[in-house]
Amino acid sequence: MNFKKTFILLVFLVSGFCAIPVTAQRVALVLSGGGAKGSAHIGVIRALEEKQIPITYITGTSIGAVIGAMYASGYSPDEIESLMVSEDFQRWITGIVDDRYIYYYRKEDPNASWITTNFDFKKKISSILPTQLIKTHEIDFRLMELLAPSCAVCKNDFDSLMVPFRCVVSDIDSTETWVLGNGDLSAAVRGSMSLPLIYNPIIINKKLVFDGGMYNNFPVDAVIREFKPDVVIGSRVAQRYNKPERDDIVSQILSMLMERQNDTILYPNSIMIVPNIPDINLLDFSKAAIVADSGYHAAIRKMDKIRELIHDSITPETMAQRRRLMNQKKPALIFDSIHISGLNKAQEGYVRHMLKHGKKTVGLEELRREYFRFIDEGFIKSIFPVARYNKRTGYYDLYLDIQKTNSFGAQFGGNFSLGTINEAFLQLQYRVLWTNAIQFTVNGYFGKIYSSAKGGARIDFNSFKPWFAEINYTYNHFNYFQGASFFFDDKIPNYLIEREYFGNLRLGMPVSNSGKLSVNISYALTTAKYYQSNLFSRNDTTDQTNFNFFAPTMCFEINSLNRKQFANAGVRLLLTLSYINGMEVWLPGSTSITKIPITQHHDWFRFRLIYDNYFSSIGPLKFGFYGEGVISNEPLFSNYTSSLLYAPAFQPLPESQTYFLPAFRATNFAAAGLKIVLRLYKKIEYRLEGYLFQPYQQIKEHNGTNNPYFGDILADRALMASTMVVYNSPLGPLSFGVNYYDQQPDPFSLNFNFGYIIFNQRAMP
Repeated sequence: MNFKKTFILLVFLVSGFCAIPVTAQRVALVLSGGGAKGSAHIGVIRALEEKQIPITYITGTSIGAVIGAMYASGYSPDEIESLMVSEDFQRWITGIVDDRYIYYYRKEDPNASWITTNFDFKKKISSILPTQLIKTHEIDFRLMELLAPSCAVCKNDFDSLMVPFRCVVSDIDSTETWVLGNGDLSAAVRGSMSLPLIYNPIIINKKLVFDGGMYNNFPVDAVIREFKPDVVIGSRVAQRYNKPERDDIVSQILSMLMERQNDTILYPNSIMIVPNIPDINLLDFSKAAIVADSGYHAAIRKMDKIRELIHDSITPETMAQRRRLMNQKKPALIFDSIHISGLNKAQEGYVRHMLKHGKKTVGLEELRREYFRFIDEGFIKSIFPVARYNKRTGYYDLYLDIQKTNSFGAQFGGNFSLGTINEAFLQLQYRVLWTNAIQFTVNGYFGKIYSSAKGGARIDFNSFKPWFAEINYTYNHFNYFQGASFFFDDKIPNYLIEREYFGNLRLGMPVSNSGKLSVNISYALTTAKYYQSNLFSRNDTTDQTNFNFFAPTMCFEINSLNRKQFANAGVRLLLTLSYINGMEVWLPGSTSITKIPITQHHDWFRFRLIYDNYFSSIGPLKFGFYGEGVISNEPLFSNYTSSLLYAPAFQPLPESQTYFLPAFRATNFAAAGLKIVLRLYKKIEYRLEGYLFQPYQQIKEHNGTNNPYFGDILADRALMASTMVVYNSPLGPLSFGVNYYDQQPDPFSLNFNFGYIIFNQRAMP
């Protein structure tokens, strides 16, 4: 055979071999559910990439769906780990909204409530029961933010992602597994992680879906059925739920809901990777880096067996190029059209205006800010966002599925004490979401020392610079005679009753997320009844001071305290400037030396500052500072007792609000103190507080005449202190301790309280 014929034959043979189709191995990766333990999946993927193992398909359930979707969308293992170890992710997954999106100006004045519930007279009582322990507002929005651009690239076809992907959810109605391969990617992932009792379910294609792990926590069958791979690699981080624990209601209910399964792979060419992970809480992603490392080492230990089955390789350069091409195609998240379901036309207009403020388009950051401002108003029970890319416009359409909260709300609370500070609290609310947000409120306090009733309405205007208008009418009744009478010696009457009737109009606006500026205009009718002597009988009549006044007030407040009573973090700054103008009428009683009524006009300015700050922790120890000051040109009233009554009071301790303490009242004063908070165990704290009260001039009485006068400048001062143990229960604080009030006949008071010693706003600013 000559050379020419030999060459032709070789060409023919090579051509024949090339005509035979050569296909790469199809490798499927299966990621199980398992909560925070699922962080190990990140390490498994990192090891596979490092050893150049190709991943042709990926399927996941619950946390496996989250990681699988992100990887299929072009996120690298390092990027996924960086997200999951972040404080942001821990906050999202546990339902804590970023402080940047909590607006203090929307918060109602603190009250003594323990429980808040919403209800609708037209619905069954079961509708008021919560469907989840954790609010999903943050995680829903962030999943949309992370995955919507990928969905735009693949055009809702999960086969067109960087790696073809399948997500497993549970269809509650049919009690079957549902494998999702198209549609909205963020909705599919969110449905797959809707663990019963923890997160609320969502609706996909008119089906109510829960966590895929309910029926299939390790979806090997799904990946085999969908892709028919050559090799299956499984990463399993958790068995199905173990036997329920006797004292754990969540484990009992989950055991009833979740089917038990054999988490194994029954497939010829398969590898199971089971990382060695210590027990961690379901939602504790703080150890995500450590858990991911365990997944990495578990995969490396299996690498020889993996290489026995998989001969193909993919270089890091090729993988990086794939990821780069995927990410380059993702359109930026800019929104133009907003589609809303679950609201009427007026309410839809309200939401659209709040989110866009009349603009043609809105960027992600601005949308996020206004989106959470709307949630913070409290008118919705749930909201689920979906972003769909509109190729025609080049922007995203935003679809919001909104479920309104029930219009009627109720709050219950109060304080239980072994002493006299017992009271019940009830508040009813009715909320209307119209072209503006409107809220009507009535409440009542019922106790021996303090009783009150308040009614009012508030309207919020959702302009680009939001503001609100609020009108209230309040009745307050203080009966100090029912309190600790041992605080009053012979020079101070131990019978003292105050009544206040006042209405006020308040206009306000936010100055920051935690701050607001408001103007308050009030008109008040106040009455105080008291005896000038402790020697009185039923036949005696009290002195009575009436002071009716008009008081405009400007108020600037910043408040980020984490609790409305016994806070241990945050800061509060309050600045008020008031002008008080009114008429005093003193009607002497039978125990008064003077028998002639006195009527006189008073007007003065008052500036008040309160600063309450908790500093950074040193282990379980935290320090706080409290300062308060008043500057005014307030005059003396007709007698000593009435002068004290209308002088500002220093009341930094909850219990101090229930006592009439002359030593801590002055028209001008400065006061400051330190707080030490030691965490003993979880929500149990030991608190030590001490304050120095320095009046500019103490209000004093001429001997036996009840005539008031100002004492020497800076000549008097008083101390106040408290030591107590506090348990911050889910309902309210349980406290036990001793308080000290200087310059009293019996300065120590033992107190035991469960609940809040918080009152409605007083008439005098």
